[in-house]
This record gives sequence, structure tokens and C-alpha cells, in this order.
Amino acid sequence: MINVLIALMYDWSNGVIMISVFALVCVILIGVLVNFMLSGKGKKEKEEN
Repeated sequence: MINVLIALMYDWSNGVIMISVFALVCVILIGVLVNFMLSGKGKKEKEEN
């Protein structure tokens, strides 16, 4: 019975905030990676310089 009460009184806000921050960091890193992939010079452009 005590386990049920402890589970019901648990505050989920800290976990939700940490998961949200982690998801935001992942999205930012994916965006940076895509930006690098799209703005990189191709093989032909490197040979010309």
C-alpha cells in the first residue's frame, strides 16, 4: 500500500523538464549537422580552388 502512495505523490515536473531539454539539444545538434552537410563544398568545388 505504501508503494502506491509514493508513486501517486511523485512529482513528474523535474523529469519532464530534463527530457524536454534533452530533446531540444538533440534537435539543435541535428540542425547543425544538416547545416554542415548542406553548406559543405563538393568535390568539384574543392578541385577548382
